Amino acid sequence: MAPSTADTVLAIIALCVVGLANSTTTTTSVRINKCCEKFEVVYDGKCTVATTVNATVWKPEFTGRKGERNVQVDNYRFIIGLPDCGTKQKFNIYEYHDSYDKLNLFPDGQLRHAILRHQSSTRDNVGSYLDEDYVDGGDNNVPLLKYDYSPGLYCMDRAIGSGGDGGELMEGLIAKVCSPKEDIHWTDSDVMLRKIINPICHGLAIIILLVVAIIYFVLPTLRDLVGNMVTTITMCLIVSQAADLVRIFTEFSNHVSFLIADLFFYVSMLGAFFWLNAMGYYIWKMFRTRNVFLRVSDGRKYCWYSGYAWGCTGTMAAIAVFAHFFLDLPGSGGNTSSGASENQHHLGGESVFEGQDNISWLGIAVFFMPIAFIIIVNIFFFVTTLRFINRMHTYGRIHHKLRCSFVMFTLIFATMSVAWLFLILSWLHYDGLLYMHIIANALQAPCILYICVLRQKHVTFLVKSCFRDQAPQTTEWGDEMTYMNGGDY
Repeated sequence: MAPSTADTVLAIIALCVVGLANSTTTTTSVRINKCCEKFEVVYDGKCTVATTVNATVWKPEFTGRKGERNVQVDNYRFIIGLPDCGTKQKFNIYEYHDSYDKLNLFPDGQLRHAILRHQSSTRDNVGSYLDEDYVDGGDNNVPLLKYDYSPGLYCMDRAIGSGGDGGELMEGLIAKVCSPKEDIHWTDSDVMLRKIINPICHGLAIIILLVVAIIYFVLPTLRDLVGNMVTTITMCLIVSQAADLVRIFTEFSNHVSFLIADLFFYVSMLGAFFWLNAMGYYIWKMFRTRNVFLRVSDGRKYCWYSGYAWGCTGTMAAIAVFAHFFLDLPGSGGNTSSGASENQHHLGGESVFEGQDNISWLGIAVFFMPIAFIIIVNIFFFVTTLRFINRMHTYGRIHHKLRCSFVMFTLIFATMSVAWLFLILSWLHYDGLLYMHIIANALQAPCILYICVLRQKHVTFLVKSCFRDQAPQTTEWGDEMTYMNGGDY
């Protein structure tokens, strides 16, 4: 018997209703952002298949707004991948045993991050700090801070670390979230100073130092041993300024390029101080020797000092890199990046995903302890050489030249030491000290230009003569006295 028209119409209507219901169910399902694939967990900072580490995949546990636990949400779907933060910073949040950070996933897919006043090793009291109706009246259960993240602005997953005490696995939750802070306009004074004025000052410093290096490299009269040392120091400072310029824009760099920029920054700074130490030793040694007319060319002596300066720099850099990768303790990675989050923790000593891989504090110590020792040795050179100069009653031309070189060494040493000191102070996370470091770094290059060029009349005379096509042909120091009837240096 053929089906009637009424039965056919009813079947079509039933199919439409079922299809509409399924479509509504699909469109209204809760979106849960998962960092790794459904069959993966985060193991030592990398997405790893769960079965390979004998772990279970993460399943979301939903919490009610009033603290109700294990709220049933059957209709949810995973969105795989990291959040799209745009220009905002990403940072990691970890919830593990007795941590200050608590992560709660609401039935609508929203994530709440609560920072507690006291450590909590259990989730049974979740309602005491999650209740929306609490009044902050000094209650210890009230969280210090809380942030809510909408779907798409976070991802969650199970995190497992192998660096626990005794080698046992450490388990917890990880959330990769976008910064909850509002986008700051570029006209804000702090952004202007950090992201606009500071890079401009770095660019100007590179140009100024390059001018000094060119002057001491091009003019034949200045290409003696001290002049070559000044050129090398300025080139090291140029590399240091360029690497620091890369370090400023942390949000535009990945962990590999940021680590390379750190290495260039610290190695070039260490090389500049070793060359400054070589200059101080040379001047100190020349004042103490009785015969200043040594039968050793400046080129050969420069090779000797190059072996010392670059050899020590390369050795300390190799030790620092080895210490960073093999000797550093878990969880002691250097957070010198301006983009590092105050709420970022480490599970098993590993950062997760795209965390900036900075030089660790142990590596920084290997770089900076020699600089501190060099400063002490240079102070000794300064004091003993100054005493010797004060005891001298007559000067020859060579001693007069060495005396001018000693003054130049002293001023360069003071300038670089002050800039290095403010760099260390800027790590104390006080805005005032950071601003002072920016100012000191901006003044370093103009001070070196004044010390090495503008302050020395024989250098300015040679520069003017070069522009007037009257460069002296003789290689003897003090050429301007040949062209001027007397005059002070």
